Amino acid sequence: MTDLPQATAAPARVLVIDDEPQIRKFLEISLRAQGYTVGLAETGDSGLEALATQGADLVVLDMGLPDRDGLQVLQDIRQWSQVPVIVVTVRSSETEKVAALDAGANDYVTKPFGVQELMARIRALLRLRASSGEAAPVFDDGHLRVDLSRREVSIAGEPVPLSRKEYALLAFLVQHAGRVVTQPQLLRELWGPTHQDDTHYLRILVGKLRQKLGDDAAAPRWIATEPGIGLRFLSRSQD
Repeated sequence: MTDLPQATAAPARVLVIDDEPQIRKFLEISLRAQGYTVGLAETGDSGLEALATQGADLVVLDMGLPDRDGLQVLQDIRQWSQVPVIVVTVRSSETEKVAALDAGANDYVTKPFGVQELMARIRALLRLRASSGEAAPVFDDGHLRVDLSRREVSIAGEPVPLSRKEYALLAFLVQHAGRVVTQPQLLRELWGPTHQDDTHYLRILVGKLRQKLGDDAAAPRWIATEPGIGLRFLSRSQD
């Protein structure tokens, strides 16, 4: 069975892979209350089997599983599926979060987490996935317009002159809207693999881009910083 979303109005299916019974029960109740169908697995291997045989529109994956590390499970998933994955972890270090995102996680939440925050992240990823197959190469929220095919950017109809690097950064973020993109990913994309530690390059470039877009770093409309991790393009309000 494919893990692609259904073309019908069937509710989205969320697969929860977590070894803590109370977390599984809590998430099952919360997800069903939001109208999702739910699959549950308590080990990495059973989670992979459930995904392969029953499919899912999104996976909530715990990093601390009894049979194998969650990062290994994520890497296995990415060998054959692009289903959105939200990592749930008690590991608060930036290095652990970056490793998960670089391995293919779409987002992460740190235990203990608020259920409303998790549900908002699930909704954002499901919306993004539902539109990704048909989305035109244009982002337009009525104020900012980014035309990827024409390489044009405008604010309220007025062209915004961007340097080549500024445009490349904005285009990459737009193409990964709603996802956390790590600093190493951005540095590799914009400057190449030999500059993965040159975070000051990125900091300067982001500052220049925000200034041209009129985006406030303290209350971002489009470019949000995940401290120590990377950036997230806010394609719409994070409900």
